[in-house]
Amino acid sequence: MPRSVNSVASRARRKKVLKQTKGYFLARKNVYTVAVNALEKGLQHAYSGRKQKKRDYRSLWIQRINAAVRRYGMSYSEFIGEINKKGILLRRKTLADLALNHPVAFEAVVNKVK
Repeated sequence: MPRSVNSVASRARRKKVLKQTKGYFLARKNVYTVAVNALEKGLQHAYSGRKQKKRDYRSLWIQRINAAVRRYGMSYSEFIGEINKKGILLRRKTLADLALNHPVAFEAVVNKVK
């Protein structure tokens, strides 16, 4: 009985990996065994990068809020503490947007907090 190998599926699997590694450098793009390792590592970085992006944005919002509140003689921590005490439910993303694009509205929030 002849040996049965599913070469169609094997080839498709390899092509899928090599298609994903298109644009990589040297053997990482066209040698299957090297490409598999490079792809796995790249996907790990992509996964952690999606988590890191969230941290980076939050950090950016905090910096923007801090810079904006300093004009009114407060620090970021004082401002956030007062906002929580007063029960104003605004996210950092919204506050940063107000500080950057709508300074009059942000000033109203700061005056409410003071």
